Amino acid sequence: MTATAAAPADTDARRIPGEAGTWVFLFGDMLVFGVFFVTFMVARGRTPEAFDAARATLHIGVGLLNTLVLLTSSLCVVVALGAVRTGARSIATSAVTAAIGCGLLFAGLKVYEYTALVSAGHGAGAGDFYLYYFILTGLHLFHVGLGLLALTFVWTQTRRPELSGNRMALVEGGACFWHLVDLLWIFLFALLYLVS
Repeated sequence: MTATAAAPADTDARRIPGEAGTWVFLFGDMLVFGVFFVTFMVARGRTPEAFDAARATLHIGVGLLNTLVLLTSSLCVVVALGAVRTGARSIATSAVTAAIGCGLLFAGLKVYEYTALVSAGHGAGAGDFYLYYFILTGLHLFHVGLGLLALTFVWTQTRRPELSGNRMALVEGGACFWHLVDLLWIFLFALLYLVS
């Protein structure tokens, strides 16, 4: 009897979260960003001195803080998903609320950084580096907005007394999208702020 009860848990543990369509979308999105990353590196290779000088004007402290904020939000999403699976709805709701707060903080810090750069004369037209910076981080910020919508949906689901298999797959898909947002930022932070 104990072995029979363990079998479904083992099957669930090996199941890929979300729906297959979610993963097609996520991999497609990563491919698009990958093309942008390669394009940036090629342009950087043509004028490394100009790119390094422009990179030095970025606020690395804000970039690092944004990285920590998104990592924290991803941890909150992991906690929320685990809580949903075990039926701890209040913990799930609180964790998703914290993740949404982190996402909003990230967006606020990014707007602060944009404002500071533009005020210092480093807008998108100030050089190739800044053009790439604003395109890449702007596209990522758009994904943060989509991710916040996905997390809002997840939040509404944590308040339901029970989730069907389809709804749980949607919740997992929303969580996976948020993790993609986090992963993309880690690459962007390294590429734009650290690589010299």
